[in-house]
Amino acid sequence: MTELLGYAPYLLVLSVVGSLLLESLVYLSAVYELYRSRARNNHQIWRRVLGSRLAPRITVLMPSYNEEVWITDSVARTLALRYPDLEVIVVNDGSSDSTMELLEEAFDLVDVLPIYQKRIETGHVRSIKRSTQHPNLLVVDKDNGGKADSLNVGLNVASGDLVCAIDADTIVGANGLQELVSPFLTHPDTVAVGGTIRLVDARVPEDETTNMDVAPKTWMLGSQTVEYIRAFLVGRLGWNPLGGAIVISGAFGLFDREAMVEIGGYNRQSIGEDMELVVRLRRYGYEQGRFARVVFAPNPVAWTEAPASFKTLARQRNRWFRGLLDVLYRHRTMLFKRRYGTAGNLAMPYFLFVEAIGPSIELVGIILTIIALATGAIGFGALQLVVVIYCFGLLRTLGILTLSDRAFGTHRGLVSRLRLVAFALFEAIVMHNASLVWRAWGLWAFIRGDHSWGVQERKGMTASP
Repeated sequence: MTELLGYAPYLLVLSVVGSLLLESLVYLSAVYELYRSRARNNHQIWRRVLGSRLAPRITVLMPSYNEEVWITDSVARTLALRYPDLEVIVVNDGSSDSTMELLEEAFDLVDVLPIYQKRIETGHVRSIKRSTQHPNLLVVDKDNGGKADSLNVGLNVASGDLVCAIDADTIVGANGLQELVSPFLTHPDTVAVGGTIRLVDARVPEDETTNMDVAPKTWMLGSQTVEYIRAFLVGRLGWNPLGGAIVISGAFGLFDREAMVEIGGYNRQSIGEDMELVVRLRRYGYEQGRFARVVFAPNPVAWTEAPASFKTLARQRNRWFRGLLDVLYRHRTMLFKRRYGTAGNLAMPYFLFVEAIGPSIELVGIILTIIALATGAIGFGALQLVVVIYCFGLLRTLGILTLSDRAFGTHRGLVSRLRLVAFALFEAIVMHNASLVWRAWGLWAFIRGDHSWGVQERKGMTASP
């Protein structure tokens, strides 16, 4: 047993090195795509199209359940988005708080005949109301059935060619939709486009760009900010040139409505309904002999509130990991199949080995290394290799933060940047290891068949004047 424990550090190093090598491929791809996209954005003709009625109609779907904290502010902000042909549909998913009452009072809602084609099977719709102040605002009141069911109701009612799915706690930048629609105009085979998500503690930046005047003030928010920058700049953008994008954040994405309806909308049985939808769109396209293009656009930005406590964050990451496992299991037949292109031969294996299996191997390696140290099976000298490998991972994160700052001016001032470096250290030492535990918890919950969402504590977020 002692001899086996002596190999514990090497197990840990093997898992980390394997993940870093695969992530490096995506990282290099992201660097290439970032500079290519920024050069292309300097001379795009689509901006003139978006200034006219020739722009495709967009329906913003906003599923809401017990969102009284910010529902009126969020809807008002969405109605103010700069887009020539916009429809906003709020779907109240049987809220038990005053969400519906606040909407009726703030936007002067009146009942309209619930006439629409029910192309996707959904739960019971109680009523449909329209705002007398904003004719392009519809509010659907329905029985509680979950987020996926709410989005499917919105798909049935929507009249737009494209639909933008956002969370009720999300605030989209004023020009977000104009930039998000660009790939649909330049590539007709596009079925989905994802934007960037930024985290704020309580206030959206005044200039409504990716810039933040100062770095976050708390360690919790700071570490999540580092994680989000890394995830979106590399984990999303890097898949564009590789053609293997299968993830779009459920908080901010634009989809071809007809393509969504054709595959039956969101899967109500999946805990990771946003990722599952994208994978199914890609899969259906391949099976029908056509390419279903999914891309990430780094410039459109939306802000959302970050979990403010370890307990809330743990529940969120548990649910995310269960969602990933659910999608990989449901579409396991895509793995290593030539007919599914880069989605099945590159993206799905990456998420299986790096995102699903990798954390468990790393956690086991950490536990065995600690036991080996405690029992004297290894000396502290054996940890030097482990420390070196983790330092490489930290340097990679710092490189991503530098790239983000140079490309978007994400944070301003020396103090803010130094604080972001401190948050990167905290994320690598504390939050990363906590995330391993949360994923192990999520794995156990998935094995037990747990499909619950869990309660998310929210404080509310205020938009700048």
